[in-house]
Amino acid sequence: MEDKKKGGGGGASIGSGGRRRMAKKWVLRVGSSILIWTVVMQLTSIAQLWHPLLPRSWPTACFGSQGRDQNSTNYPILESKNMIKGKMASPAARLPRRVYKSNGYLLVSCNGGLNQMRAAICDMVTIARYLNLTFVIPELDKRSFWADTSDFGDIFDVIHFIDSLRDEIKIVKSLPHKFDTRVHRGLFSIPPISWSSETYYLKQVLPLIRKHKVLHFNKTDARLANNGLPIELQMLRCRVNYDALKFTPQIEAIADKIISALRKNGFFVVLHLRYEMDMLSFSGCTHGCSKAETDELTKMRYAYPWWKEKEIDSDHKRLEGLCPLTPEEMTLVLQALGISRNAQIYIASGQIYGGESRLAALKVAFPKIVRKEMLLSTDEFSPFKNHSTQMAALDYLVSVASDIFIPSYDGNMARVVEGHRRYNGYQKTILLDRKLLVELLDLYRDEKLSWDQFRSAVVEIHKNRIGQPTVRKVIPGRPKDEDYFYANPQECLSLPRSFM
Repeated sequence: MEDKKKGGGGGASIGSGGRRRMAKKWVLRVGSSILIWTVVMQLTSIAQLWHPLLPRSWPTACFGSQGRDQNSTNYPILESKNMIKGKMASPAARLPRRVYKSNGYLLVSCNGGLNQMRAAICDMVTIARYLNLTFVIPELDKRSFWADTSDFGDIFDVIHFIDSLRDEIKIVKSLPHKFDTRVHRGLFSIPPISWSSETYYLKQVLPLIRKHKVLHFNKTDARLANNGLPIELQMLRCRVNYDALKFTPQIEAIADKIISALRKNGFFVVLHLRYEMDMLSFSGCTHGCSKAETDELTKMRYAYPWWKEKEIDSDHKRLEGLCPLTPEEMTLVLQALGISRNAQIYIASGQIYGGESRLAALKVAFPKIVRKEMLLSTDEFSPFKNHSTQMAALDYLVSVASDIFIPSYDGNMARVVEGHRRYNGYQKTILLDRKLLVELLDLYRDEKLSWDQFRSAVVEIHKNRIGQPTVRKVIPGRPKDEDYFYANPQECLSLPRSFM
């Protein structure tokens, strides 16, 4: 009996030890799993600091669109179904169409060049979505200096544009026939107030659309505020810009050919040299121009009534940093920044005012200067030749793809490309401080600075101006002077905590 009891007791003891060992093993497994999960989450968090944020669902407190009573009061709503885990939803996935009762049609006539119109289209789609409207494919500017006859479909992929936003808004190629005549007579045509908040569109614009069913915006540039908008609207602006507004396959194919030709030879810099006739005339910046050229630019400025500023002090404007740098000035700046003489430099611009002679100093300093027409055959280039907006689209794509992007002026293309490069992972963009540069250039020209002093000063003032994460500058009451949303769409980016 004692042996039985001992045996029984021994058996009980062994079973208890086994359970303890098994429990210990499970604890180790669970602990290891938790540790691995923690490491993965930390790595994910770190990775997200340097990649664009993905849109999240819009507030659940707002009305949903699917299955809503079509007879219910149709308020503007804020929700989104454009998320597929890990990336933007692709139009190829055939996003579910958002069902809603439209309050009317929004027709817009864009004004300005390619990138001014691009930003405006993003704003107009966002406004139309907020007000539950049907958006009509935009009309592009054909009256400005460039006189480009291109339509929306000549530049952007219409089907992709419509399909990629179908879960947010209904987009149609044209107005129903019954509305055409009334709109083009201008009965319901207005220019929205610049830099307006969503409240303006809700309180003042929506009642007009509900009454007339169609509203035509005859001005679209800078009609939506940079700041103070709901996060969902800001993120929709990004979605339109970086996902929906895709260039036509023809434009993308030619741009890819240019980029491939540049990449074949390695590293390349894009210099956005904003020294075309229209820019100099509009801005009144005539530094480096002859008297005859200055007179020609002034005459042109007075010929365009919608260019409001006529009498301009060029010297004062230049000293304030409000003029594009000349090709000769940019040559010195590139050298001071340490750009190699052997670097490929792609000139993104229209026709340089003064012709090829104005590029002489730049070509001597950087022999590997290239332009799109140098990298394409006559057959490839000819379809774009008389369409400045389509050529600007080629320059846009090459600029976004470059190793370094350097604009000589902060116009619309420079700022929109800057924002796109931030969105793509903070690609290097050197943002020139023209006010300080002009001062340094004049001191160097007057031999009051040596080359080494000039070079060191240029490098020092630009060490923190390379397109790194930063917070948009807000100036209440002065939206024109604050940082542009499309140059730094911070709501769509994930910034390091130190920058928040």
